[in-house]
Amino acid sequence: MKDGRSLAQRTADEIYDMIFKKRRFPSGGKLPNENELSAELGISRATLREAIRILALQGILEVRRGAGTFVSGEPALFDDYGIGSLEHVRIRLKDLYETRLLFEPPVTELACLRASNGELEAICQQGEAVAALIQAGKDRTEADQEFHRAIILASHNEFMIRLIPLINRAVSESIFVGGERVSDTSGNSGDLLAEETLRDHGLIMEFLRKRDGRGARNAMEIHIHHAIHTLGLNRLRDPLF
Repeated sequence: MKDGRSLAQRTADEIYDMIFKKRRFPSGGKLPNENELSAELGISRATLREAIRILALQGILEVRRGAGTFVSGEPALFDDYGIGSLEHVRIRLKDLYETRLLFEPPVTELACLRASNGELEAICQQGEAVAALIQAGKDRTEADQEFHRAIILASHNEFMIRLIPLINRAVSESIFVGGERVSDTSGNSGDLLAEETLRDHGLIMEFLRKRDGRGARNAMEIHIHHAIHTLGLNRLRDPLF
């Protein structure tokens, strides 16, 4: 029975098994070059690159320009989660968004009050970069991560800054899950997620420019709740959602 996953996703699952089940590649270990690995897996180099991109978005692999592709230095964080099942990714994503709800709105309020004028301008420039990518129909993952990262940095709270990798995972996985929901169903959740991001980021930036801390906090909370509902994470009926 066909499982509906793309060849790239199935390839990502196979590489995942090589790392965590077969233990072929240790933490920090380097994967074979493209030619060798694509030949071993019986796929094209383009498919392999897409599979690596999926794993990199999950934080499992790191692509180092000019050096190759390596297993993350902390792969145990991802062990036993599995990425082959979209439902498994959604369960992990629910936990990530629950954590975001607890700290990202108040962090946004702190950033609004503590950021220098230059930092505020950098946040808004990054938000506009995300908007331009959405309007062009291009991948916004990295730019979206940088937008949220800039806000957290502007809070000047060292502990919160250490949580940036969590935000990066939540952003990348939400975009990935949104795209999979479009490919797996006849719905348009991926497009809706992009539209909501465009609108919500605009509202967040509006309050940041006004130095309205409470407004910025509420706008970030609304943004996170929009993603939760669009991605179907609220179906788990968690009281926070």
